[in-house]
Amino acid sequence: MARSRLRSITIATLVLPASLLVASPGNAATPHPGPTGLLPHSLSAHNPAARDADGGGEEAQELLQRDLDYGAVRTAPGATVSSAAFTQARASAAALPSASARWAELTTKPYQSDASGYRDPFWSNSGGGSGLVSGRMSALAVDGSRIYAGAADGGVWRSTDRGAHWTPLFDDQPNLAVGAITVNPADHSVWVGTGEANTAFENYAGDGIFRSTDHGNHWQRVGQQLDNSLVSAIAFDGNGHVLASTSSGMLRRSTGGGSAPWNTVLKPDPNPTGSPYRTSFFTDVDVRPGTAGKDVLAVLGWRGGTLPDDTSFNGFYVSHNSGAAGSWTKVTPQGIPAEILGRATMSWGAGGGNLFAVVEDPQTVTFGGVFRSASGNPAGPWTQVADDETLVNAGSTLALSGGDPGGQAWYDQYVQVDPKDSRHVYLGLEEIYETSDAGATWKVIGPYWNFPLACWNVDPALDTCPGTTHPDQHAVAIAADGTAYFGNDGGLYRHQVADRGTVSWKSLNSTLRTLQYYYAGIGKAPSGSGDYVWGGLQDNGVSLLRPGLAQMVSPFGGDGGDVIVDPANGDNAVNEYVDLNMALTTNGGRTDGTTRSYRTISPSCGNVEFTPDPCDPAPRFIAPFSADPTNSKHWVAGGQLVWDNHSLGWSTTCGTRLCDWKSVRDLGDGAQSTSVATVGSTTYAGWCGNGCNPGGAAPFVSGIDTNAGGSWHRVSAPNLPNRIPTAITIDPANAQHVYATFGAFSRRWIPGAGVGHVFESHNGGTTWADRSGNLPDAPVNDLVIWKGKLVVGTDVGVFSTSLSAPGSWSLTGRGLPNASTNDLTISPDGSYLVAATHGRGLWKIS
Repeated sequence: MARSRLRSITIATLVLPASLLVASPGNAATPHPGPTGLLPHSLSAHNPAARDADGGGEEAQELLQRDLDYGAVRTAPGATVSSAAFTQARASAAALPSASARWAELTTKPYQSDASGYRDPFWSNSGGGSGLVSGRMSALAVDGSRIYAGAADGGVWRSTDRGAHWTPLFDDQPNLAVGAITVNPADHSVWVGTGEANTAFENYAGDGIFRSTDHGNHWQRVGQQLDNSLVSAIAFDGNGHVLASTSSGMLRRSTGGGSAPWNTVLKPDPNPTGSPYRTSFFTDVDVRPGTAGKDVLAVLGWRGGTLPDDTSFNGFYVSHNSGAAGSWTKVTPQGIPAEILGRATMSWGAGGGNLFAVVEDPQTVTFGGVFRSASGNPAGPWTQVADDETLVNAGSTLALSGGDPGGQAWYDQYVQVDPKDSRHVYLGLEEIYETSDAGATWKVIGPYWNFPLACWNVDPALDTCPGTTHPDQHAVAIAADGTAYFGNDGGLYRHQVADRGTVSWKSLNSTLRTLQYYYAGIGKAPSGSGDYVWGGLQDNGVSLLRPGLAQMVSPFGGDGGDVIVDPANGDNAVNEYVDLNMALTTNGGRTDGTTRSYRTISPSCGNVEFTPDPCDPAPRFIAPFSADPTNSKHWVAGGQLVWDNHSLGWSTTCGTRLCDWKSVRDLGDGAQSTSVATVGSTTYAGWCGNGCNPGGAAPFVSGIDTNAGGSWHRVSAPNLPNRIPTAITIDPANAQHVYATFGAFSRRWIPGAGVGHVFESHNGGTTWADRSGNLPDAPVNDLVIWKGKLVVGTDVGVFSTSLSAPGSWSLTGRGLPNASTNDLTISPDGSYLVAATHGRGLWKIS
């Protein structure tokens, strides 16, 4: 979830694509205007906490419904797709021929979020205190000197030196989305549940649970493939059984390897309507210490949202027979109101007493509180030991910035009792909190950021604040040596357990490469040596990789989206915060921290700095814009309206009364641009309509509009699929010659989805030919023309075919990890191609 300090806090609704779970983007940090903190709106534009006076959380519900964008690209016109579709697509990709050239990882330098020369006083989050960052980490486990970490779409990583160095272990597996990691203490085998279970908008669902008996060097799937599974926790009873809490029920089997199936031992909701949101979504499972593995507690915690979901089955379920089928009973936890039991996680003290639980209120999709059962009995009595006011008073810098602590409890939460002191507890929400007296008092030890604090100063030499963690907490593990490890939207950090009540952190991200890119762009270095590579990231702003710098830097904060980079001068770039919030720099984002290096140029009604008139009412969370390949100063952008900057390029301005962007096409109420492209006077815009989110009251629709031929019109082509048009690529020499790509899967997997992923038109979109050929049936995210070939980036790899006779596709090179490729971009001299992956950073091939 990207936070923008721009640090906004967003939500979306759960969608389960083949390998994708979709819910919400996290926060985008919101730009901050300087030492005074955030823009007034910045922590409400996306924050579920920004609810109306009666606490109903209407804005949170709207966000939950709105931010299905990423998932819809994988599932529309359906709301879900079987993970078997991804498995089949991976198999099809593996069967294709591949070139001998190998991909090389481009983002090998550490990513410094606090670079001192890149602190734009409005648009940058640099100086917030997160230090070196990486992509979202969702799972942690410790086994002696070995630390295992799981990434959102970046696989499994291992360190043997307390996080100083990391090795990827999972790149070749068919699914890199990790929801849980646990080590079986009986034999030290490592168990990984695929499918990230925090219900965020761009989370991929999994395809099963994997086991390694050699510390992660080799893996085997345990039991059957688990379609559309999201695994939140794995637990062992010590009696030869393993339990897994998943999005489709509680599972159990023996701890041995092999194909013996998982047994569904608890699935309370009969789900008579077949709703994808009533699948008995379990969010945690744990075995109570001191019971010889007999007592097991599971939490069914569907987080609610915009749909008429039935949360009446939410709650605590207990087994006194190691979780065997038929042994489960729903308990009524005395002291925790049933109506606030949404997503929940819990932790026992070492002796089986002092049970803590953090819960999310499914009515508001925000923080419901932290509760303690002193006896350790799941039935209670429970005492509330923290609410949002408690967290505000604990020193929350999120609260000092105008936010509501726990506003994203549906997305980021955990509670962890110190195994050596059952009164010492860590709580993870957006920030990290700690209590040493069983919840009587709390203190923030991992502030959201440092901007509101008196110790912070725009001048790094005068900034005395200690470093903090990146916001949005997802995972925690405490090692026997007294080191605690924490995973969040910015990667991994460690903290010494003995450092009670102190802000004292060590970033562990120098060799952890799990960045989640949406887009990338390349421009020549002004010095004439090498290239600048820019990229927009989930909750980690915009990265800039410059030749000569030892680290990547972050000139632009929050969720980073699309980018335009001047191919002739890499200092010139347009970056995007969410909702078409565009800002322009002509000096590579460099600043002394007091002078702005960016100029806001957004025509969005959600502009974070001003509201233009007219403005765009409905851009997507990550909205598209692009430059004319024949004129780098000519740009188009898309929301509900299609906008043209009339070739003003780096002189483009926008304000409340005068905006250089001019609307050239209204796609209609409820429609949003999903891709835009222009050459000369000809523009094409791919769109989706009726709110764009499948499963809504109105049927999903999509299409392409263009002014090819002289006037704007809607393309009418019966063979184009009713799926999201993800990219439009125009022949620079002939604007009537155009390609369109489409997301999701074919009608084999999704009713009404049609067939084909790559289409070509020679007559301005009047007719289209399907060029998909033997391309794997999987979401196609981008297409470029490079070295006489069409090259596409997909959720299952990068593929190419002949430009002159397209249809016979092959893998483009070898060695690219199995993460989704969301964008492709070509170097200014055409010598190399960059793939932007959503979980394993940037990769290049020559």
